[in-house]
Amino acid sequence: MTAWHYVDDRWVDGNPKIMGPLSHGAWLASTVFDGARAFEGVTPDLDRHCERLVESARIMGLRPLFSAGETMELCREGLTRFPSGTELYIKPMYWAEDGFVAPEPDSTRFCLSINESPLPEPNGFSITLSPFRRPSLESAPTNAKAACLYPNCGRALSFAIDKGYDNAVLLDGLGNVAELATANLWMVKDGIAHTPYPNGTFLNGVTRQRTIWLLRRAGITVHERTIRFDEFLGADEIFSTGNYAKVLPVTRIEGRDLQPGPIYARARALYWEWAHEMG
Repeated sequence: MTAWHYVDDRWVDGNPKIMGPLSHGAWLASTVFDGARAFEGVTPDLDRHCERLVESARIMGLRPLFSAGETMELCREGLTRFPSGTELYIKPMYWAEDGFVAPEPDSTRFCLSINESPLPEPNGFSITLSPFRRPSLESAPTNAKAACLYPNCGRALSFAIDKGYDNAVLLDGLGNVAELATANLWMVKDGIAHTPYPNGTFLNGVTRQRTIWLLRRAGITVHERTIRFDEFLGADEIFSTGNYAKVLPVTRIEGRDLQPGPIYARARALYWEWAHEMG
């Protein structure tokens, strides 16, 4: 894997050692990050990802070292180290170096990591219901893109893989569908798109928000609402949105096979068209 990182005011390649056993980010999980994409010469919504990074850092008690605009400029500088059109994952991150339980804001450190990462092919994937649920804002920093949230998603994903599925559906504390372990989730019924309302148990994804805007602009009805898992079992189409893979179809839920449908296909086409228009 080819990777470049901006850390301690310089660019380094490989996988630099940036934390020690006493680093708060490694020991006590103060790390926040964001993920953006570069592909086919475009970086869709890079500004919004950088803005969310700054907000996540503040939520976690860190002190951002760069504005969103400055972070975006560093990202663009890093992209020049790769051949044009390379499919990349862009990950700016903050963590505290010092502190006991609570992070020490003045010890905040920054790293921008950019690595080669091909976009998954839109071949479809399978999902199953996980027994693990998303926490609420009262019990976890669910309004930040914080690394400490991901072990719960990881165990849900491992559960699904052990059952022979590709991804897991997580419910919220009330038993309503929240999201997948790695992306936001959508269903289609009678030509209308539905996606769980962002109730504070999962991030209102940047790609999710963009897809809602694109579909509505194209005249397709989108409902953000409370959805039970049984509704997904009877859906005409299911698909996901997220930064890593953008828009992908779900082709199996539990024991039921599905085909990629017209609303999914429209959402993916609209996203690609918009991304290339914006550059």
